[in-house]
Amino acid sequence: MEFTIKTSSPEKVRAAVLVVGVFADATLTPAAQAIDKAAKGKLTQLLRRGDLDDKAGATLMLHELAGTVAERVLVVSLGKAADFGDKAYRDALASTGKVLAGGVAKDAAITLADVELPKRSLAWRLQQATRLLADAAYRFDAPRAAAKSDRKDKGARKLTLIIADKVHAELEAAVRRGQATAEGMALAKDLGNLPGNVCTPAYLADTAKTLGKQFKFDVEVLERADMEKLGMGSLLSVAKGSHLPPKFIVMHYKGGKAKARPIVLVGKGITFDSGGISLKPGAEMDEMKYDMCGAASVIGTFKALARMALPINVVGIVPATENMPGGNATRPGDVVTSMSGQTIEILNTDAEGRLILCDALTYAERFKPECVIDIATLTGACVVALGKIPSGLLANDDELAAELLRRGTESGDRAWQLPLWEEYQDLLKSNFADMGNIGGRYGGTITAACFLARFTKAYKWAHLDIAGTAWVSGDAKGATGRPVPLLAEFLAGRADGRED
Repeated sequence: MEFTIKTSSPEKVRAAVLVVGVFADATLTPAAQAIDKAAKGKLTQLLRRGDLDDKAGATLMLHELAGTVAERVLVVSLGKAADFGDKAYRDALASTGKVLAGGVAKDAAITLADVELPKRSLAWRLQQATRLLADAAYRFDAPRAAAKSDRKDKGARKLTLIIADKVHAELEAAVRRGQATAEGMALAKDLGNLPGNVCTPAYLADTAKTLGKQFKFDVEVLERADMEKLGMGSLLSVAKGSHLPPKFIVMHYKGGKAKARPIVLVGKGITFDSGGISLKPGAEMDEMKYDMCGAASVIGTFKALARMALPINVVGIVPATENMPGGNATRPGDVVTSMSGQTIEILNTDAEGRLILCDALTYAERFKPECVIDIATLTGACVVALGKIPSGLLANDDELAAELLRRGTESGDRAWQLPLWEEYQDLLKSNFADMGNIGGRYGGTITAACFLARFTKAYKWAHLDIAGTAWVSGDAKGATGRPVPLLAEFLAGRADGRED
């Protein structure tokens, strides 16, 4: 998809579709006012007639509107003017993107970014517009016997963002960042949506290596023998039941100064989670192909990071394996030794994500990181606690947590912080090892993070539990690409030196 910014009067824009916003009480935005004036009040007449719903994101397509040179005018509701904020703005853009992606028009001009929004700059509005419009056009190329030939050709592929101000470097950079984030989300979605027999640990490793070649950053892939030498007994205990070999993927993006400490991202890469010997129920087990969405988000974020060419150092770590039952699989009650030397009694083999992450978090120490963020579809308890709107956030550093919360609000990819109090650690006690891998019935998201916290004492660390946000079920089943927007905004903020 191609994006450009242009300074122009809307009524003079030649496009297959011109998009303008209006408020629920028929109050017109400046762009809509210009269109209405050129059309001699026709737009106002239609709105007063009630043809457009008041809800933000409602749309009305007008064909060959008199006084304009665009073939069509798409009118988008911004909701009530008094309530206009980030959500209404994003809803309008997301709805616009769906209409454009599903239509026959090959190009479009959008004026929505020029609508004033409280406390949001034009650069912010352009970045959001670019990401949301590009994300709405995402289509997963599913393998089918008779693919529909028109699917790839459908939709607008050339989008022009119309503004009243002069175009300058900051605005162009904002558009590039929005598009880069959308590209990262698309890669994360593709990886998540692929079936488990395709997106294997080796496939993730190959994807990372291909990305490294494309953007010229280094990628290492450790094999089982390498992990054994490092003493990654916890990770390898999860891999024992699978016929597919585990992979430990390490990506090195070096855009900053040579001696600058890197930010480390760690993504859980369970390419299929059967639960192991603690077998999951059969219903909806197909969705356990999404248990590698933490890994997908790290790889997707690396694509966005490299595309933006941020002046920052980042290391991405992806421990990747299946969790399968079998004659050689780990049993409940087994005790394993992690890379840190701490021993773990495995009380439930379906609490495996923390077992691969803990060795990855220990491995991260060698980079002397500025901070470490792990991303994982870790606990169903997080979905129960928070639903499917925010990701769960826990951290051993409140300033890091606050920064992530701010970047989540800015990007629209929000998180919510849960406590990581020392009192919860008692729930992980074991009579046979340093700790158990589960903490009982209550506070499952917190006790899982408490387990990980035992391996992160050497640095500032945050944990994102994306079990509720990585994919959606039902008719719209598919990966969401989250939390790539949050991570990309966090890294951009660090690169820009932003602290607010």
